[in-house]
Amino acid sequence: MKILTGTQHAELDRYTIENEPIESIELMERAARAITFEITSRWDKERNVYVFAGAGNNGGDGLAVARLLVEEGYNVNVHLFNIKGKLSEECETNRDRLQNILDENCDGGRLVFNEISAGFDFPKITRDDIVIDALFGTGLSNPLMGGFAVVAKKINSLHAHVVSIDIPSGLMCENNAFTDRSVVIHAEITLSIQLPKLAFVMADNEKCVGEWKLLDIGLSEDYIEDAETPYYIVEEGDVKELRRHRSKFAHKGTLGHALIVAGSYGMAGAAILASKACLRSGLGKLTVHTPSSNCTIMQTTVPEAVLLLDKSNRCITENFDISNFKVIGIGPGLGQDSATAIAFQQYLAISDDPMVIDADALNILGNHRDWLSHIPAGSILTPHAKELDGIMGHCTNSYERLAHAIELANQYRVYVILKGHYTAICTPQGKVLFCPRGNAGMATPGSGDVLTGILTGLLAQGYSPGESAVLGVWLHACAGDYAAEELGQEFMLSSDIISYMSKSWKSI
Repeated sequence: MKILTGTQHAELDRYTIENEPIESIELMERAARAITFEITSRWDKERNVYVFAGAGNNGGDGLAVARLLVEEGYNVNVHLFNIKGKLSEECETNRDRLQNILDENCDGGRLVFNEISAGFDFPKITRDDIVIDALFGTGLSNPLMGGFAVVAKKINSLHAHVVSIDIPSGLMCENNAFTDRSVVIHAEITLSIQLPKLAFVMADNEKCVGEWKLLDIGLSEDYIEDAETPYYIVEEGDVKELRRHRSKFAHKGTLGHALIVAGSYGMAGAAILASKACLRSGLGKLTVHTPSSNCTIMQTTVPEAVLLLDKSNRCITENFDISNFKVIGIGPGLGQDSATAIAFQQYLAISDDPMVIDADALNILGNHRDWLSHIPAGSILTPHAKELDGIMGHCTNSYERLAHAIELANQYRVYVILKGHYTAICTPQGKVLFCPRGNAGMATPGSGDVLTGILTGLLAQGYSPGESAVLGVWLHACAGDYAAEELGQEFMLSSDIISYMSKSWKSI
């Protein structure tokens, strides 16, 4: 699924109007019906509805929704801000339609309508009431100021049920690096028309966007298909197309041989988690390079793995011949000892095939940035926010951090998996694919080690780096969702993600 810019959303509307063909006011009515259905499906008629509408087409949507809610039997209080005395054509039409309801006395006393040009007395709104935010849509290019900023802050203080139409007023579609979120409407739910906005997948905007849901109003599929964008949301169908079904004559020698370099004294768990997940990915053979102190626990917990024991009891200090291995996954629990850093550098020097680089291996790269150029092309790096900042420099917001991940992927021809809710897979070609699965229960020690194991196993089986990144992130996230569904997010451990990988595989 594509994520388009605010400008492209406006073009999509125009293209649909010109080519369907459909009148703009009818397209607005189509959107209003979809929005009204969502509202009436969630809340009963006992609640009062307050609509705050701007002078543009987002306001027109809000006025159309107000009229439809009155027809459904809801009590609706409308505040139309016409500060400059100029409404968009569609907004004016919907204002006149509301006024006709009042003039004809056919509202049953359910409609209150105020058109505001100057002073404004904020209505009394309770926690049980519904507020519909239709002030500004995707065309906004400047922060809310003056009276609109006051209105936004007042709405945010109410703790009522706030519904934003298309995008919360005050939020930019893409870059909110300089947005003061205290003057952005904080929605309980955002009803986005047709496609999501990039702002929805940024952690900084969570309190503004709330839950978001897409409403399909039949905008032009031709335009969407031809529109160019670097941003996508991965869908289940995309992942199903990637999965390969193994031959009946497959054996462990045909299903890949991976090397995982992981663990240090006191961090055997990271090596165990990565190894188990790697084997659960469908891998044929696994060898693990780990300190000799981890021998007993590794042999006990992961008997399927072959061990290459480092001469050190404490940490990784050497590298081994990698000619027998298809892929190396390196980093979980590694530590940052100077001897370990040198061993990691040596693995980089002798590796021609893509690697999976995670955790302390990333931290080492942050301390030796000149080593980035030694990473084999097509490798997969899996940083969380702090690890990426260690490599690329400190970031103050999610948009800037995503830009850094894109830059890292492009400059070094690698895949960067920026972990978090809506994990972002940044490709060397500049594409970004967001995974919509996963949950906060996965914010637990070892979750990243599990992902490293999955990715390493997929790469070793012959999936391309791009395929491995998308498939691996999806399997990992889905397993986390299945675990959360049965165990609860607070109860989850990273080992539970491995336990539910079977369901992830079966689901695709």
